[in-house]
Amino acid sequence: MTLKECYEALGGNYEEVISRLRSERLVQKFTLKFLDDKSLELLKESLQSENYEEAFRAAHTIKGICQNLSFDRLLASDNALTEALRNGKSPEADSLAKQVFADYEQTVSAIREFQASIG
Repeated sequence: MTLKECYEALGGNYEEVISRLRSERLVQKFTLKFLDDKSLELLKESLQSENYEEAFRAAHTIKGICQNLSFDRLLASDNALTEALRNGKSPEADSLAKQVFADYEQTVSAIREFQASIG
């Protein structure tokens, strides 16, 4: 799997991230580093403990990473969750979180497949 194919699988914008970072090597480096990010775990824990301020911060962090790496699918769902949590819990936060978790899993799955293909 190529990095471009990985981006297609995760619903990202490869051309945009290449134009921003200017190097496939850098894009690959930061895409693989995404697997080490703990923001989703923090988001889940914060939602479970009803700490919506912390959940907002975790969602906002994911949003920033997705913007920088042009992970458009995850960015769209996470942006909706971030805004729903901006002023505390909102009625739609639970359903939006489920979509973020699904999109996140799809993103991680594509990156792991890419990682396995490069050794």
